[in-house]
Amino acid sequence: MAASAVVNGILALSSLVPVLPQSATNGNSSLGTLQAPTLPQFVATPNLPDGFPWGAATVANTNPYTTTPGGGQTHSYQFNIARGNIQPDGVNRSVLLVNGEFPAPTIEVNWGDTISVEVCNQITGPEEGTALHWHGILQTLTPWYDGVPSVQQCPIAPGKCFTYTFLADLYGTTWYHSHYSAQYNAGLLGALIIHGPKNVPYDIDVGPVLLTDWYHEDYFSLVKQTMTIGAPAVSSDNNLINGKMNFDCALVTNGQHCTPNAGLSKFKFQSGKAHRLRLINAGSEGLQRFTIDGHNMTVMANDFVPVKPYTTDVITLGIGQRTDVIVQATGPPNSSFWMRSDIDTNCSINGITNNPPTGNSHALAAIYYEDANTNEVPTTTATPYGGLACANDPLSETTPFFPFPATSNPAVTQEIDITFGPNGTGFNVFKMNGESFRGNYDYSLLALANQGNLSYPLDPEWNVFNFGNNASIRLVVYNLFPASHPMHLHGHNFNVLAEGTGIWDGTITHQQNTQRRDVQIIRPGGSFTDKTQAGHIVLQYNADNPGVWPFHCHIAWHVSAGLYINTVESVNLLKKRDIPQSVQKTCTDWGVYSHNNVVDQIDSGLKDRDLGGLMPESAKWTRRS
Repeated sequence: MAASAVVNGILALSSLVPVLPQSATNGNSSLGTLQAPTLPQFVATPNLPDGFPWGAATVANTNPYTTTPGGGQTHSYQFNIARGNIQPDGVNRSVLLVNGEFPAPTIEVNWGDTISVEVCNQITGPEEGTALHWHGILQTLTPWYDGVPSVQQCPIAPGKCFTYTFLADLYGTTWYHSHYSAQYNAGLLGALIIHGPKNVPYDIDVGPVLLTDWYHEDYFSLVKQTMTIGAPAVSSDNNLINGKMNFDCALVTNGQHCTPNAGLSKFKFQSGKAHRLRLINAGSEGLQRFTIDGHNMTVMANDFVPVKPYTTDVITLGIGQRTDVIVQATGPPNSSFWMRSDIDTNCSINGITNNPPTGNSHALAAIYYEDANTNEVPTTTATPYGGLACANDPLSETTPFFPFPATSNPAVTQEIDITFGPNGTGFNVFKMNGESFRGNYDYSLLALANQGNLSYPLDPEWNVFNFGNNASIRLVVYNLFPASHPMHLHGHNFNVLAEGTGIWDGTITHQQNTQRRDVQIIRPGGSFTDKTQAGHIVLQYNADNPGVWPFHCHIAWHVSAGLYINTVESVNLLKKRDIPQSVQKTCTDWGVYSHNNVVDQIDSGLKDRDLGGLMPESAKWTRRS
């Protein structure tokens, strides 16, 4: 991709000494600095059977969906969420911070540990609700801690706290983020690392590398733009690596304060060593292409699934996806290289494509070997690539280490069409099988299902697919919209049976050991009406996790426009679960708050409606008068 004015400006610098201090760009976070710690092999613990916290379990001999190590520790965190002003790329804007940090604090535990996070909502000026989702965590036995308001809980009301407690039931790299509207676009996101067995040896764990498209407007204005008839599509302004990048201040025309050469992220490499990088696309819309000048990468895991290693020079990441790679430090000790991540503007929307350009889609960070001058400007050349589809790597290349076959005869097959068209007000929204999702923050679908109420008085707007007690579920999804969607399922890693264009012909790639993950990109469609030109994915999973689990596009603006369903599984077992009183209290607190305050709810996840007598008292937890 051609360099932007922002990148050319960086390459013309005489040094990479940042103009702004870390406190101005990223608050209390150390990510993106040379002082950021590398990660240990595992978190220190007194219990080390066979020399590891997970004992003799290996990637190859242990099914992570049926076996979790016992005897783990509990790691407790205190998260205070509040507004602040920072300048990640030099442009000053209001954000939402956890403990004053952007990115938010990294959670680091061992496989089999328990994570306990008390989240306190200190958002003011104005007040908002909030809730945190722990992306990719199965939440087996704790579906009420998945963190989606209107589904498993109500929002955490301003001035209130709520504690999420759950098992680190898988291992690898993931992240957490707000699931309240598009709130995480304002910076409410962080890495979650769960140490476990290795499937590829390495020497140094560099830690999380968060890739985020970045917007200079506040998220509520962007949601409002998304939901306004005739408004242009929302486009990102910049692209960040671990929360840092420069920007061309001449492009800022709305009066926001901008400081040139704010500062880039920096990383350390050691010659001859193998480095693990935990790549996370934690953005709102942009599909990322990640490269390192002069270095290949060995893929060792996609999402929470270790894969048989394969080598590539470019990593594709849709929103919500993670890829762990090993990079051999083959450069001389005094060398430096560029790390790059590009928003693919063939697949995503960035201001760089405007005429004249108003944004930058290219993120840079500097890698310094042990004897390099850590302020020098690397002079390396970008890895060429081009012609890549708006899709993940071929399924034939991504084979999990631990085999988990997909049954040929699932108990139920559900076909889902993603379409785009007008709702009753004439505004174009996304629909799944003809319905656009609208939630209600006053109530919890999980509470209703737990009480045996599966009629859902606000269906079809709640878009609930009740799969009853079926043992396995196959989703055949067709995309008739001319852009790709990273589709995420909560509560499961799914088998990816197939992906491509046109009508699925029944072919399954590696049926005895398909790719598994929790986010899969579905390709763009070639027609709004002709299904033979649609993109498709075929996903399958065992319905072994009683709960109400969202399945949605992870592009923030697409969710705002309704690209979302809720799936209900193992209904009989779900009815036997005892939901903690603390979860129920989120609805009591939210009911009190929303009764006395106007909650400005404008997108698909924000619909304020009193259901009155339609809801049984046992399922309501709270009623608005």
